[in-house]
Order: sequence, then C-alpha cells, then structure tokens
Amino acid sequence: MLWETLAPPPDAAAPQPMTVRAQSIPPRRYFPEHAHAWKQVVYAVSGVLTVAVAGRSFVISPEQAVWLPSGLAHRVGSLLGAEFRSLWIADAAGAGLPEAPTVFGVSALLQALILEAAAIEAEPDDSGYAGRVTALILDQLRRARPLPGELSGALSWPRGGPLSAVCEALYGDPADPRGPEEWGRALGMSGRTLARRFEAELGMSLRSWRRRLRLFKAIELLGGGLDVTQTAMELGYGSTSAFIYAFRADMGCSPRAYMRGRAASPGGAIPPGTDGPL
Repeated sequence: MLWETLAPPPDAAAPQPMTVRAQSIPPRRYFPEHAHAWKQVVYAVSGVLTVAVAGRSFVISPEQAVWLPSGLAHRVGSLLGAEFRSLWIADAAGAGLPEAPTVFGVSALLQALILEAAAIEAEPDDSGYAGRVTALILDQLRRARPLPGELSGALSWPRGGPLSAVCEALYGDPADPRGPEEWGRALGMSGRTLARRFEAELGMSLRSWRRRLRLFKAIELLGGGLDVTQTAMELGYGSTSAFIYAFRADMGCSPRAYMRGRAASPGGAIPPGTDGPL
C-alpha cells in the first residue's frame, strides 16, 4: 500500500517567537521533504511519527521529539496515524539550542506545556500568559537531554524501496518470524542481497533491527497500558520470562522497573548516564 502526501500548511509564516501547529496525520500520510527558515520541534502527543532527516530515517513515539535547526531538509509522516504537534521557533528565540538534528526525551511538564500552547494558539495574549508558556517551553528545551542513538528509543527506518515493505510489515506484526531468506523470496531477491541492503542502509542486520523494533514497540505498548505478559505475547516472545530477559539485556532493568522509572523521571525515562542540555 502506497503512502500519500500531505499538503504543506497554506499559512506558513515566520514564528514570532513561536507558533504551535496541531494536526492529525492519517495513516500512511507524509509531508514531502522541505525546509523552514526557522527552528522546529517535531512531536506527536499520540501515535508514532516517521522522521527523515540528514540521510537518516527513524520513528519516534510520544516519549521522544526531534529538534531541527533552521534550513534543514526533512520529511515527516506516520505509518499508523498520529496527533502531530509542530513547534516553529524563531532563530533568535532558539538561540543556544543545537545546530544539528537531535532526538531528546520529552518530560511530562514539556508535554503539558506543548498541549497548553496548542490550546491557546489562536487566543489573544492580552495578559502575557501565552508569552510565559512560550518562555517555559524554551526553558524546558534548553534543559532537555539528548538521547544517544542506541538508547534513544528512535528506530532506524529505510527511506523507501523493498526494505520499507519489510519494516512496515514487521512494525505491524513484530511477531512475524521470517528471516532474510523468506523476506528475500517474497521480494524477488536472494536472502544475502536483502541482508546486505539492510546492513548498508540501516547499519545493522535484520535480526538486530527486529530486536530494536521489539524494544521500541515494548515501550510503546507498556506506555499504552498493556501489562508485561500482554506485551510479550504481542511481540511474539515464547514466554513472559523471555521478554523480560531480552528487555533487561537492552535496557539494564526489567519492564516494570523501567515503567516505574519513567513515571518518576522528570526527563521522560532518560537512560542512565546521559546528562547536559539539549
């Protein structure tokens, strides 16, 4: 099934100092590659976004957002649909924030501020309240922590072609057991060719990517209210204990401990050992 493009916003004016855009992205829709003359935060309050930037493509859940500097070409879409919130920030207002694309953890406070900013976007700011919300968002962005690639929760994603068909199928059904040989036959190529393409484009094997996908989906499902056993079954693990073992191997803690830490952390389940401003 093909993806369909979304029209860019017709009123794309420079933010003064910040504009919040709220939009529902239907499944398999995307904004074609484009760039802005201002900085941007790409975020979804629900659902999962696919973000392509700087030669990489990955997916992020509401646990993360992406910071984009001015003038950087990017593409945003959603495989299953998402509630998109885009923060456009004037260069002067975003002074001191990174000049490179960055994935960062979204705290509960920052999420609440983004929702509030979207809710009052069209209201006059006679009392200065909207300006104070904007100032708090900028403060939170400066305090946010960049997430290292292997622990960020972001999932590498192909930019198109036959690998996209594999990744989309596995995202829809993480329990699908097919390996390179089976996928290669389905796509009319050898298993070795498919494996080489995976390594070249995503920097990892299909097996490693599937493991990464299961971790990503585990965090998404647990955050959506599924218990550990339900999550293990959805992801295709043979037992709950096998899921817990795999989760602990990647995250250094059990799924329940991770969820407790996420609830307690002001940084949205920031992995241990990361610090510093965004």
